[in-house]
Amino acid sequence: MIRQILLSATLTGAFCAGFALVIDVLTEMLAQNRVLLLSFVSGFLGSLFASLVLRGRSGGAS
Repeated sequence: MIRQILLSATLTGAFCAGFALVIDVLTEMLAQNRVLLLSFVSGFLGSLFASLVLRGRSGGAS
């Protein structure tokens, strides 16, 4: 259980780090509220990504 939690957190963090690299290019062109929205989207998509990867690894079982 702890292993799955750590793996999920690691996958989410890695996704957000990659997303942040892309956003870094755009931040100088965006207002602060847009950056906050993109940060939310990053965390949301990162969580979905981790969930989908973990679901695929466990053979579809929750």
